[in-house]
Amino acid sequence: VHARALELGLPVRHPERLKSPEDQAEFAALGADVAVVVAYGLILPQAVLDAPEHGCLNVHASILPRWRGAAPIHRAVMAGDTVTGVTIMQMEAGLDTGPMLAMARTPIEDKITGELTGELAELGAQLMVGTLRDLKIHVPVAQDDADATYAAKIDKAEARIDWDRPAVEVVRHAHGLSPFPGAWFEMASQRVKLLRAEVIDGSGAPGEVLDERLAIACSEGAIRPLELQRAGKPKMDLDTFLRGNAVAKGVVLE
Repeated sequence: VHARALELGLPVRHPERLKSPEDQAEFAALGADVAVVVAYGLILPQAVLDAPEHGCLNVHASILPRWRGAAPIHRAVMAGDTVTGVTIMQMEAGLDTGPMLAMARTPIEDKITGELTGELAELGAQLMVGTLRDLKIHVPVAQDDADATYAAKIDKAEARIDWDRPAVEVVRHAHGLSPFPGAWFEMASQRVKLLRAEVIDGSGAPGEVLDERLAIACSEGAIRPLELQRAGKPKMDLDTFLRGNAVAKGVVLE
């Protein structure tokens, strides 16, 4: 957005922080009707929230009040939600607590976080344009704090796969962290990211390879990888991966 604005000759301000009276005064001097905020990395002080006539509107990638916070798409997939979406919210001092102006939903199905991110970005852009067009007729709806859940920032320590979990949870974990940071396991002392997988029938010790096509046992059921990535290598489908990384039946992965 920044680069395209410069190409079009539009002025761009990029303050490192918004706490100084100078930055806040400069923002207020724009005389904006409304501000649009998407994935912005700074806390907006109250003076900034109050400056535009209609306040600041945020595009949040969840069906609020579910998954307030930093990683709503990852958490929705990891939790096994069947539906997610986008909420247009009037910003206030709390973390994603403001009243809602519009909402759109989309099924998660077997999508990974990377696919959903692109889909929700497009959905959110369309929803924001419609909200701005009809801003005067939208009635803000308060969130029910009793239904709120928090989408904590993804910690890299979460990325290691635990084969002691049921297969359906392992797949959700992998899809929720795909493509970044990527859920991983160790094979021959090397990390392998599991980017996409499916649940299949099978049983064995957790982490045990059950056949020549890398079926892997979990505490309940088994999974079959569909896309994998070794460190420093491009992602591969299963067949391509196995051509250079054959894994014997009975090997227990960590």
